Amino acid sequence: MDIRVGIVGASPDGGWAAGAHVPAVAATAGVRLTAVATSRPESARRAGEAFGVAHAFSDWRELVGHPEVDLVVVSVRVARHAEVLRAALAHGKHVLSEWPLALDAAEAAELAGLAERAGVVHAVNLQGYHSPWARFAGDLVADGRIGRLDAVHVIAPGDPFGGPVVYPDLAWSTDPAAGNHLLSIMLGHTLGTLDRLVPPLAEVSAVVVNRHPEVEVVGTGERIANTAPDQVAVLGRLRGGAVASIGVPGGFLGGPDRFWAKFVGTTGTLTVTGVDQGAYAHWTAWEAVLRTREAETALTLPEHYGAPGRVEHIAAVYAEVAGAIAEGRAAEPGFHTALRHHRTLEAVRRASDTGNRQVVADGPVRD
Repeated sequence: MDIRVGIVGASPDGGWAAGAHVPAVAATAGVRLTAVATSRPESARRAGEAFGVAHAFSDWRELVGHPEVDLVVVSVRVARHAEVLRAALAHGKHVLSEWPLALDAAEAAELAGLAERAGVVHAVNLQGYHSPWARFAGDLVADGRIGRLDAVHVIAPGDPFGGPVVYPDLAWSTDPAAGNHLLSIMLGHTLGTLDRLVPPLAEVSAVVVNRHPEVEVVGTGERIANTAPDQVAVLGRLRGGAVASIGVPGGFLGGPDRFWAKFVGTTGTLTVTGVDQGAYAHWTAWEAVLRTREAETALTLPEHYGAPGRVEHIAAVYAEVAGAIAEGRAAEPGFHTALRHHRTLEAVRRASDTGNRQVVADGPVRD
């Protein structure tokens, strides 16, 4: 029997849920969209018609308690995640939250505890974890194709966060208390994608700065205060001792630049770049080159890993959740993984604020 999905935040007017979650559900066997919730009766009516569902609510509380919803998907602003998730968990629903899970690590820890006690499947949409290219590259590293991992270097685009201007629909993100900025979104998704390739960060030093305390709203000329971070650079070590450097440059070019990453081992290197201009590592296909002392090889993604793409990666998240529900196991990445990333982000911020290296994960760091 299909898992019945209800999406909170399913605006019919071109929002993230409409363009990503709805087609991902449609593309995934074993799940079916049965309910949507928006903020107004009129938009709820149009969403129900647009997405072909019988249950369309202007009050999300009706959705989370509805008997024809098994999985509640939370696709609203970060500040509202906890309220909706608490209610869904109280009704015993399985839950899938957009990233970031919460406003901070304390709230994420609360939600992880509630989900665990509810005995339901809980997941967070760090879709890069399910990227076929990330899984393939991670398997190459794990199989020793570059020897022992010694270093990881990453440049991940921050656009549209950072830079001297901001889109009108992101103007609310200039307040870091909203939880939607370069550090939380872009570095968070980068960490989620790296989870498939290398061990987590164990300790960090960092620089997190704001170069644009005032920004112009695109199309209006209005200038507004901006206190959110717009440049992030992290230097640290992974569990196991490998060195890591991660740069997330903010900017505004009308779309992200291609990302780049290099994995350096004792017997070779693996270099990956994004294929598509304007797409993030957790959305796009990659190009990968494996270099050893003997040869340099451009790699082709084996077909059994699946197809890359924004909707395809989110469909893989739904397939993981459906599989976890059917098999009575945890889904990955779940709320506990999200909590680890929230703690890492807070360690990055502390490292920048104090100028001191911060330990962010248990386990020894070995040379």
